[in-house]
Amino acid sequence: MLSVFRVNARLLEKGDELVAPLGLTSAKWQILGAIAIAGKALTCPQVATTIGITRQGAQKQLNLAQKDELITALPNPHHLRSVLYELTEAGMRCYESAMAYQAPWAQALAQGMAVEDLATTLKVLDELHERLDTSAD
Repeated sequence: MLSVFRVNARLLEKGDELVAPLGLTSAKWQILGAIAIAGKALTCPQVATTIGITRQGAQKQLNLAQKDELITALPNPHHLRSVLYELTEAGMRCYESAMAYQAPWAQALAQGMAVEDLATTLKVLDELHERLDTSAD
Protein backbone atom coordinates (compact mmCIF):
# COMPACT_ATOMS: atom_id res chain seq x y z
CA MET A 1 0.00 0.00 0.00
CA LEU A 2 2.86 2.37 0.73
CA SER A 3 4.04 2.00 -2.86
CA VAL A 4 0.58 2.95 -4.12
CA PHE A 5 0.50 5.95 -1.77
CA ARG A 6 3.94 7.07 -2.98
CA VAL A 7 2.99 6.75 -6.65
CA ASN A 8 -0.29 8.58 -6.06
CA ALA A 9 1.51 11.45 -4.31
CA ARG A 10 4.02 11.78 -7.16
CA LEU A 11 1.27 11.59 -9.81
CA LEU A 12 -0.61 14.40 -8.07
CA GLU A 13 2.57 16.46 -7.71
CA LYS A 14 3.57 15.97 -11.36
CA GLY A 15 -0.02 16.50 -12.46
CA ASP A 16 -0.06 19.83 -10.63
CA GLU A 17 3.08 20.84 -12.51
CA LEU A 18 1.68 19.67 -15.83
CA VAL A 19 -1.59 21.63 -15.67
CA ALA A 20 -0.35 24.68 -13.75
CA PRO A 21 -0.05 26.70 -17.00
CA LEU A 22 -3.82 26.17 -17.42
CA GLY A 23 -4.55 27.51 -13.93
CA LEU A 24 -5.46 24.01 -12.74
CA THR A 25 -4.38 21.66 -10.00
CA SER A 26 -4.64 17.89 -10.18
CA ALA A 27 -7.66 18.10 -7.87
CA LYS A 28 -9.52 20.55 -10.09
CA TRP A 29 -8.48 18.56 -13.18
CA GLN A 30 -10.05 15.45 -11.64
CA ILE A 31 -13.30 17.34 -11.01
CA LEU A 32 -13.45 18.52 -14.62
CA GLY A 33 -12.61 15.02 -15.82
CA ALA A 34 -15.36 13.37 -13.79
CA ILE A 35 -17.97 15.64 -15.37
CA ALA A 36 -16.45 15.50 -18.87
CA ILE A 37 -16.22 11.71 -18.90
CA ALA A 38 -19.77 11.34 -17.56
CA GLY A 39 -20.99 13.43 -20.48
CA LYS A 40 -23.72 14.91 -18.31
CA ALA A 41 -24.19 17.11 -15.28
CA LEU A 42 -23.37 15.44 -11.96
CA THR A 43 -24.16 16.10 -8.31
CA CYS A 44 -21.39 16.62 -5.79
CA PRO A 45 -21.80 13.09 -4.35
CA GLN A 46 -21.62 11.64 -7.88
CA VAL A 47 -18.40 13.55 -8.57
CA ALA A 48 -16.96 12.42 -5.23
CA THR A 49 -17.78 8.77 -5.93
CA THR A 50 -16.39 8.95 -9.45
CA ILE A 51 -12.97 10.18 -8.36
CA GLY A 52 -12.86 8.46 -4.98
CA ILE A 53 -12.81 11.41 -2.59
CA THR A 54 -15.09 12.65 0.15
CA ARG A 55 -18.15 14.72 -0.64
CA GLN A 56 -16.60 17.59 1.29
CA GLY A 57 -13.40 17.40 -0.76
CA ALA A 58 -15.39 17.33 -3.97
CA GLN A 59 -17.50 20.29 -2.86
CA LYS A 60 -14.40 22.35 -2.15
CA GLN A 61 -13.04 21.71 -5.64
CA LEU A 62 -16.44 22.25 -7.26
CA ASN A 63 -16.69 25.63 -5.52
CA LEU A 64 -13.22 26.59 -6.76
CA ALA A 65 -14.01 25.45 -10.31
CA GLN A 66 -17.28 27.36 -10.22
CA LYS A 67 -15.48 30.50 -9.00
CA ASP A 68 -13.08 30.10 -11.96
CA GLU A 69 -16.13 29.76 -14.27
CA LEU A 70 -15.09 26.26 -15.37
CA ILE A 71 -18.36 24.73 -14.21
CA THR A 72 -21.85 26.00 -13.56
CA ALA A 73 -24.50 24.83 -11.11
CA LEU A 74 -27.94 23.85 -12.36
CA PRO A 75 -31.15 23.07 -10.48
CA ASN A 76 -31.64 19.37 -9.87
CA PRO A 77 -35.25 18.36 -10.51
CA HIS A 78 -34.73 15.18 -8.47
CA HIS A 79 -33.22 16.80 -5.38
CA LEU A 80 -33.73 20.42 -4.40
CA ARG A 81 -30.59 20.69 -2.22
CA SER A 82 -28.15 18.74 -4.42
CA VAL A 83 -27.45 20.86 -7.48
CA LEU A 84 -26.07 19.49 -10.72
CA TYR A 85 -22.72 20.66 -12.02
CA GLU A 86 -21.82 20.86 -15.69
CA LEU A 87 -18.78 22.12 -17.55
CA THR A 88 -18.89 25.55 -19.10
CA GLU A 89 -17.35 26.03 -22.54
CA ALA A 90 -14.25 27.39 -20.81
CA GLY A 91 -14.22 24.33 -18.54
CA MET A 92 -14.43 21.95 -21.49
CA ARG A 93 -11.61 23.79 -23.30
CA CYS A 94 -9.51 23.70 -20.14
CA TYR A 95 -10.13 19.97 -19.67
CA GLU A 96 -9.32 19.23 -23.31
CA SER A 97 -6.10 21.23 -23.01
CA ALA A 98 -5.15 19.30 -19.87
CA MET A 99 -5.75 16.02 -21.68
CA ALA A 100 -3.63 17.23 -24.61
CA TYR A 101 -0.79 17.88 -22.13
CA GLN A 102 -1.41 14.55 -20.45
CA ALA A 103 -1.19 12.32 -23.55
CA PRO A 104 2.52 12.80 -24.35
CA TRP A 105 3.37 12.83 -20.65
CA ALA A 106 1.65 9.47 -20.10
CA GLN A 107 3.28 8.05 -23.23
CA ALA A 108 6.71 9.15 -21.98
CA LEU A 109 6.05 7.55 -18.58
CA ALA A 110 5.06 4.27 -20.23
CA GLN A 111 8.02 4.29 -22.64
CA GLY A 112 9.86 0.99 -22.44
CA MET A 113 7.22 -0.75 -20.34
CA ALA A 114 5.60 -3.87 -21.75
CA VAL A 115 1.95 -3.38 -22.73
CA GLU A 116 1.16 -6.64 -20.93
CA ASP A 117 2.69 -5.32 -17.71
CA LEU A 118 0.66 -2.11 -17.94
CA ALA A 119 -2.51 -4.11 -18.62
CA THR A 120 -1.80 -6.36 -15.61
CA THR A 121 -1.15 -3.34 -13.39
CA LEU A 122 -4.45 -1.79 -14.43
CA LYS A 123 -6.26 -5.08 -13.83
CA VAL A 124 -4.75 -5.43 -10.35
CA LEU A 125 -5.57 -1.83 -9.40
CA ASP A 126 -9.14 -2.23 -10.66
CA GLU A 127 -9.51 -5.47 -8.69
CA LEU A 128 -8.16 -3.83 -5.53
CA HIS A 129 -10.62 -0.96 -6.01
CA GLU A 130 -13.50 -3.40 -6.41
CA ARG A 131 -12.48 -5.38 -3.33
CA LEU A 132 -12.16 -2.23 -1.24
CA ASP A 133 -15.65 -1.19 -2.33
CA THR A 134 -17.20 -4.56 -1.52
CA SER A 135 -15.19 -5.80 1.45
CA ALA A 136 -16.40 -5.52 5.01
CA ASP A 137 -14.49 -3.14 7.24
